[in-house]
Amino acid sequence: MDRLDMLEAESIYILREAYKSFGKLGMLWSIGKDSTVMLWLAKKAFFGHCPFPFIHIDTTYKIPEMIRFRDKIAKEYNLDLIVYTNWDAINNGMGPEKGRLVCCKALKTDALQHVIDKYKFEGLIVGVRRDEEGSRSKERIFSERNKDSEWNYTNQPPELWDQFKTDFPKGNHIRVHPILNWTELDIWQYIKRENIPVVDLYFAKNGKRYRSLGCAQCTGQVDSNASTVDEIIEELKHTNINERAGRAQDREDAYAMQKLRKDGYM
Repeated sequence: MDRLDMLEAESIYILREAYKSFGKLGMLWSIGKDSTVMLWLAKKAFFGHCPFPFIHIDTTYKIPEMIRFRDKIAKEYNLDLIVYTNWDAINNGMGPEKGRLVCCKALKTDALQHVIDKYKFEGLIVGVRRDEEGSRSKERIFSERNKDSEWNYTNQPPELWDQFKTDFPKGNHIRVHPILNWTELDIWQYIKRENIPVVDLYFAKNGKRYRSLGCAQCTGQVDSNASTVDEIIEELKHTNINERAGRAQDREDAYAMQKLRKDGYM
């Protein structure tokens, strides 16, 4: 087995363990490359059928191409898709001008908590990777959140020899991270191998492309001429630019993601 085979097998094992262990599961789908790879892995894990709903938290500020891609893939794959917007916050004037962290909490963290409460999810499958950002490197594959979705990153069980803790207090929910051990380069090499469709915002136009996707006002492009998957793979082998270099919330506060994730951010 090569590296991609091993990563794929590990991810499928984690997905099946989660499905076996938790009664009500959902998978977060941001429409980005990582969660789209995770969607593909879920289809493989369950023989072409995804036995849980996909959840998209729509802030209303997403780049329009992302929403078109979401709707196209959801229809083609016949996904059970939950789309949720925190309309109370939107109608009260919430937006990026209120501050990036304040906006992220209202339109993403609080919205996700509403979904958890409404649908009574016991587990959420999330496409985070350790190499993407500092707070994610502190995660476990099965990571506990309390009833308010808060994460105590200073008190987590060890995960040795693929032995995962799946017994947690009732009322808490679990974040499951099947691709935690993948790198950005792994993701793109797997996209190439499997011919996985991704939104074309990742491919360079006029010397610019997105490496990480989010809300339009908070996501910038990087300088790049990589307009194909092969060119992106080659670029990643040599770049020294951070994957999240275009994300405004990271520039606003060096510990932005840790603060958000501690309070329940996806």
